[in-house]
Amino acid sequence: MKKVLTIAAVAEAATGLALIVVPSLVGRLLLGTEFAGVANPVARVAGIALLALGFTCFPRCTPLCGMLTYSLLATAYLFYLAVRGEWAGPLLWPVVGLHIILTLLLLGVWWSARKESG
Repeated sequence: MKKVLTIAAVAEAATGLALIVVPSLVGRLLLGTEFAGVANPVARVAGIALLALGFTCFPRCTPLCGMLTYSLLATAYLFYLAVRGEWAGPLLWPVVGLHIILTLLLLGVWWSARKESG
């Protein structure tokens, strides 16, 4: 079971990383056409989610680790999009703010759990 889960985790994390780095190439290889326009940022957020899912499924990792990974990377990427301004809708900044709060809360839980365990 651990080997299969580890293989699945590596595959999902690799796919997520590919979507983050070269979303258009992944789109062309998977769907036969490159992503264009707003599909690239959406694909990158999906890639962040797959990367976090992959981390969560690694042995000795917890759901907290996966959620913290997702929240931290999503916050950074959404903040980047908001500052850059090219793909900034009216809810982008509020979502960035909510992700910052969520990331800080998850960091607090992680820190507390770490202090308790050792």
